Amino acid sequence: MGQSRVVVIGGGNAGLCSALAALEGGAEVTLLEAAPESERGGNSGFTAGAMRFAYDGREEIVQLVPDLSEEQLAKTDFGSYSKEQFFDDMARVTQYRCDPDLVELLVTRSFDTLKWMRDKGVRFLPIYGRQAFQVDGKFTFWGGLTLEANGGGPGLVDSLFDAFESAGGKVFYGHRAIGLTEDGGKVTGVVVRAGGEIRTISADAVVLACGGFQANAEWRTRYLGPGWEFAKVRGTQFDVGDGHRMAMDIGAMSWGNWSGCHAVGWDSNAPAFGDRVVGDGFQKHSYPFGIIVNSRGERFVDEGADFRNYTYAKYGQEVLRQPGQIAWQVFDSKVNHLLRDEYRIRQVTKIVAPTLEELVRRMDGIDEERFLRTVGEYNAAVDQSVPFNPNVKDGRGTSGLAVPKSNWANTLDSPPYEAYAVTCGITFTFGGLRIDTSARVIDVTGEPIPGLYACGEIVGGIFYFNYPGGSGLTAGSVFGRIAGSAASGALDRSATSSASV
Repeated sequence: MGQSRVVVIGGGNAGLCSALAALEGGAEVTLLEAAPESERGGNSGFTAGAMRFAYDGREEIVQLVPDLSEEQLAKTDFGSYSKEQFFDDMARVTQYRCDPDLVELLVTRSFDTLKWMRDKGVRFLPIYGRQAFQVDGKFTFWGGLTLEANGGGPGLVDSLFDAFESAGGKVFYGHRAIGLTEDGGKVTGVVVRAGGEIRTISADAVVLACGGFQANAEWRTRYLGPGWEFAKVRGTQFDVGDGHRMAMDIGAMSWGNWSGCHAVGWDSNAPAFGDRVVGDGFQKHSYPFGIIVNSRGERFVDEGADFRNYTYAKYGQEVLRQPGQIAWQVFDSKVNHLLRDEYRIRQVTKIVAPTLEELVRRMDGIDEERFLRTVGEYNAAVDQSVPFNPNVKDGRGTSGLAVPKSNWANTLDSPPYEAYAVTCGITFTFGGLRIDTSARVIDVTGEPIPGLYACGEIVGGIFYFNYPGGSGLTAGSVFGRIAGSAASGALDRSATSSASV
């Protein structure tokens, strides 16, 4: 029996995990990356590298981060995040539409997959400052999100590429996959365009890990709806839906929330696509500690409805719906120390003023009178008898407002005041291909397409409407590992099937 040939399309986290798993399975693996080497990594390279996983307590955190000092352990409450909590969070934020079989795999294999990644050279760190605030000398983690890859998304991608190439994997940059070849209903290779030429690469199995269609303005408007052409793309410009099109051209079933996506508050003056120097610094995710107003000077979301991890991926769409596709996040000095690092980058659209009147005069295009009235009504509605605690849903809310604030409500009355202009930044699209629990792509008749697998953002049925922070990278890793392992055995299965005919 010869060595199985696996072609992986896409060089982000999911593709790299599938490529590594296929190598582990004994396959000869070729990874195709549409981007040049300097822009490799897909969307993964633009993330902060946070990964959601189930764990029972500190002991399992130490397994993933064994070099934590005794001082760090003494001042940190990592808590726990059970499989039941992870599953419930996935169900709740997707309004109970997520595929239960796929989510079961995501949840139950999350911790083991991170351990596997660590064995491959990925290093993890606690997310101090963004997922745990120091209160009374103790950091307490909240929202089910505890660790990130060392070096963020770029560090994650570099570690996985190093592992793949060290293990004998081949990478072809500037190779855009444009089609799949078939023989007797089985996928036999990939048609690629590279350097102005078109050629075919033969394979026993192909793994599609080439992202969503968020960088395709025409598809965004077609599937997400009018106005989505105005969204900024947070990540790579190469995720244009090639994998969706190739697979559906040979009969793959479209699946999931095609009118939904992950979209966040993003600096209003950010470029059209992601900036690799700034990375995810254009995001603005400390809004639970302030208020968000539109150009009419009105609040339009409950900024404290839940932990940021469970609202940020849907609030970008709410900003897109506002006049001019813009909004302002407003804070006072009481919470300035809680703002995430992204509020301090050089490329930030920021206004600082000693009074609210001066602040609003400098906020372009806003109804000044209505803004001041909104702030006055909000301040009067805050229940100041409830203590403020950023580590828990503290119940410090408002009463009597048309748009409530449920937690972390603080009056805006301590200068200087700060305002940040945000628009909508789209991360990835939720609609994709249907897969089974072996990551095999399913066709329109409900049968697997022999030789074709998928993982990462191209998979439909996992996320609907919203998204728990950090679950995307974990899903890419879990299903990437599953896809690569299954693909590495494709030649053996093909021979067995042929022998039985």
